[in-house]
Amino acid sequence: MAAAKATLPDSLSFCLAQLTAAAGEGLRGGKDPATNETPLGRALLALRTRHIKAAGGIERFRARGGLRPLLALLRRAAAADPAPTHAGPGSAPLLVASAASAGPSPSPSPASSVSPSTPSPPVRLRKTLDLALSILANCCTEGACRAEVRRLGGIASLVTILQCVKTGSIQNRTARALGNLAVEPESCGEIHSAGAVPLLVESLTACQDSQCLQSVVRALRNLADSPQHRLALAQQGAVRPLAELLATAPDPALTSALVRALLELSRGCSRACAEQLSLGGGLGPLVSLASHPKRMVRETTILILANLCAQGLVRPALGNAGGVEVLLGELRRRRSPSGASPASQQPLVRAVCLLCREAINRARLRDAGGLELLMGLLRDPRASAWHPRVVAALVGFLYDTGALGQLQALGLVPLLAGQLCGDAGEEEEEGREAASWDFPEEQTPERAEAGSFRSLRSWLISEGYAGDVSPDWSPEHCPLPEPTDPISSTPGKTSLRTPCTLRTLGRSPATPAAAKEPWGREGPALLLLSRFSQAPDPSGALVTGPALCGLLAYVTGAPGPPSPRALRILARLTCNPACLEAFVRSYGAALLRAWLVLGVAPDDWPAPRARPMRRNQHQELGEMLLQNLTVQAESPFGVGALTHLLLSGSSEDRVACALTLPFICRKPSLWRRLLLDQGGLRLLLTALTRPAPHPLFLFFAADSLFCLQGLVSPTVSPAFPAAIPMDVETPSPCLYEPLLGPAPVPAPDLYFLLDSGLQLPAQRAASATASPFFRALLSGSFAEAQMDLVPLRGLSPSAAWPILHYLHGCRGCGAALGPVPPPGQPLLGSEAEEALEAAGRFLLPGLEEELEEAVGRIHLGPEGAPESVGEVFRLGRPRLAAHCARWTLGPGRCPRKRALALVGLVEAAGEEAGPLTEALLAVVMGVESGGKGPSLDG
Repeated sequence: MAAAKATLPDSLSFCLAQLTAAAGEGLRGGKDPATNETPLGRALLALRTRHIKAAGGIERFRARGGLRPLLALLRRAAAADPAPTHAGPGSAPLLVASAASAGPSPSPSPASSVSPSTPSPPVRLRKTLDLALSILANCCTEGACRAEVRRLGGIASLVTILQCVKTGSIQNRTARALGNLAVEPESCGEIHSAGAVPLLVESLTACQDSQCLQSVVRALRNLADSPQHRLALAQQGAVRPLAELLATAPDPALTSALVRALLELSRGCSRACAEQLSLGGGLGPLVSLASHPKRMVRETTILILANLCAQGLVRPALGNAGGVEVLLGELRRRRSPSGASPASQQPLVRAVCLLCREAINRARLRDAGGLELLMGLLRDPRASAWHPRVVAALVGFLYDTGALGQLQALGLVPLLAGQLCGDAGEEEEEGREAASWDFPEEQTPERAEAGSFRSLRSWLISEGYAGDVSPDWSPEHCPLPEPTDPISSTPGKTSLRTPCTLRTLGRSPATPAAAKEPWGREGPALLLLSRFSQAPDPSGALVTGPALCGLLAYVTGAPGPPSPRALRILARLTCNPACLEAFVRSYGAALLRAWLVLGVAPDDWPAPRARPMRRNQHQELGEMLLQNLTVQAESPFGVGALTHLLLSGSSEDRVACALTLPFICRKPSLWRRLLLDQGGLRLLLTALTRPAPHPLFLFFAADSLFCLQGLVSPTVSPAFPAAIPMDVETPSPCLYEPLLGPAPVPAPDLYFLLDSGLQLPAQRAASATASPFFRALLSGSFAEAQMDLVPLRGLSPSAAWPILHYLHGCRGCGAALGPVPPPGQPLLGSEAEEALEAAGRFLLPGLEEELEEAVGRIHLGPEGAPESVGEVFRLGRPRLAAHCARWTLGPGRCPRKRALALVGLVEAAGEEAGPLTEALLAVVMGVESGGKGPSLDG
């Protein structure tokens, strides 16, 4: 009973026994396999329908050694007739002859003789192949089976069957088995080496069955697992039949298979792939499928179109087919709030940027709203990784005046200026095939060194035809250097021009002159800014705070020598009369002086930051640019423009004009008339205590006042001689000290009683003669005239000490320094303020002056901190206010300290601008305020 169960036709043991017997008979040259075909067929059918499909069935089949006899059976069938048989879809190759060639055919037994109703042997063998290939294809869905099939040489057998048997069902199952094997790189390489690709391509053109075509297409898709294999597939003509099938409007399942295969083949799209897809008429169907109702087909098709954009030769045809509008629409959809993640936008951004390399596609992109989309990418901080690519794409519109105007209106210039010193990476380099297809490739020896545009344009320039180049032409990544402006020959420009090797991004320079023009990450942005600067009036776009800050930040912050193009842009702007008013209104001239000449950038204020040390070169450049502005300002046009701004402009324009004039006007007749006679200086001083119109306004104002003081008084005014340092001065002898000893000489005849109870000795006669207050108090009709102990109310000992010294004739003995606190401590509420108040109350102007000088010596000395200036000004003393103004605008002062001191003065003045205005006005004009005061500048 057990033996009977083991031989049941539905058991795995029975099936394997039949399979082994069939394979063994063929190998030993036994009897005709037709005698065993019915049991073999039943076994194969059971394996396919029950055992293989059961849970774990494939693994059991492999573990019990089923793959070896299965492959042997296939190998036997493949060797039956090595010549290809071109049979119809319903026929099978004649394999009986092969079985006979293995040895003498045994005579059939009576039980196995062919009856009239028995199918012919080819039909039975076809069924055997169908079942065996189906079982093998199912087994190859598991990795262990794929590895064993490779080890047993099953791939060669499958390729032989594919070559010899052209029956549709067998081709279908063979392609399916190869496709399953190709999911692993090891198998994929063996299939390529075995020569399966041409046979699969042949099946694409010969087969008409949809299922067979889907299996072949899937096999080709799985074989495109690496760049090398994708290139091999394209070179062996696998792409064109796929494109032709796509163009014949196949059924939906085949369409899905085709677009998936084309997506894999178009990754890193090669030239061969693009050519075959275009020649196969696939561009139009792909564009149509971009609106397919099935999402998978739609998204896959769009990615294929994006991949094709990497090849310049196909981009014009792709644009003609409507690809530009499709890609723009999809990118716009994915960038919407409900769109896809930023990662899914990357291939579309790349494709749209590559489409900008051909004039015909640029026109379509512009008409379809592509410029707004690209500007949106530049504004999006989440897309910062794509910014270099987008800027390089916009270079294609360099000679499109309409597009440039639209880009300028959309705010491109400040975005470009921000790109100069941004942290975004460099643009990803593209291959030679991605170059613009606007110009035919020239079959010359120079082709290996230069692109079509570069070689053609260099020839036109060398022949003198550069002016005939169409304005629609677009430069490649590395445009030829601009003609040098006359201003570039100045020393300031020459000092910053350093020869540098031209980075060509895949192309070499066409001329030796191009090698001197640096081309780095900032190259495309600078080229566009240079184009904008060549407009008749570029002030609205380039002479603005953001644009100037971006250019100056690049010039001063570049790790190496800056590009000469950036310097030419600045020189071109400062030499353009149309930009003069914009430089004044935007505080551009003051910014040039602060950043380049003084070395203070907006982000250096108020706290300094480390910067590259090329100060001399920057200073030379800044002086040259300011000299250019001076030439414009002192021309008849400039005089009229500045006069109009100062007299008829808005309040902000008038202040900006007054502040800028000392930087760009050297003619005394001009600056005196505008600043002194027409009130420009007082207008500027009055604006100091108002809300600042610019982040660096007070820095600019301090520098402007200092420059104006130099114009008014070219040399240091003799009214303010240099102060003698305190450590070399000889103090005057103290006349009050003898009264303080144990045996005072002369003896005191009077004591002053302080609130603290301290009694200070004094001489009545000396005290009475020192001040009208004390003369009336001690010698008049008051009661204190008869008292030996006179109270002095509201005085601390430290504040009374300099008063007693002064009453007894001490001048410069150092007693006035006693109540003055050290720098860094507040003066308001201090004993120094108390002493000053007492000196005024007791009518001692000389002591007031001496105390003010002491305050100035300690807080406003040559090494004083700018923070002390505001503290001194808060005391509200006119002479001290003049001292503060002189310290702030004094010669040799650090520009940063000068500006910080002015900030302190403005904060201390508050809303009462009058004292500060008068003090600064007196210092600028070289006159004293409040009488002759001590010199405090060192």
